Amino acid sequence: MVDSKTKRRDPYKNFRFRVKFSGGTEYIAAVTKVTGFKRSTEVIKHRSGGDPATSFKLPGRTEYDAITLERGVTNDKVFEQWANRVWSFTNASGGLESSLKDFRRDLLVDVFNEAGQKVLSYQVFNCWVSEYQPVSDLDANANAVAIQHIKLENEGWVREDLPEPVENSFEDPS
Repeated sequence: MVDSKTKRRDPYKNFRFRVKFSGGTEYIAAVTKVTGFKRSTEVIKHRSGGDPATSFKLPGRTEYDAITLERGVTNDKVFEQWANRVWSFTNASGGLESSLKDFRRDLLVDVFNEAGQKVLSYQVFNCWVSEYQPVSDLDANANAVAIQHIKLENEGWVREDLPEPVENSFEDPS
């Protein structure tokens, strides 16, 4: 059912999106895939002693799954630099192995309609890199883009309340 305030009936496409750091002005280059937007709430079963046949279900702790970002490999080192804040091999030879001062970052994932208007925006809180793959499998017989990915642990996300954009229509030429 369509909300009485909603004018658009067609769902948005899943391939018009961009990712940036919260507070940043530029989007992260070449992000091709975002997966893992999922939260699960534990179920706590409670049964009253006077009613042994029935149990009640209550919400418990909520967990947020890790989010994975994939992008084509470029000279941009933003993923590598972020992953190195948790642990860096180059620092292990005499310096600190990690920099836990600023390894967490908030992200914004923006979704756009066909006209390029922002229609959805999710803010993901306290992300940090738990897995980093700098380049996908290299295969001389393949014809594909080299992909890198990071797996981001996070402490939840919220959807920004955006007004529905006014979408232009083609005028009838007659």
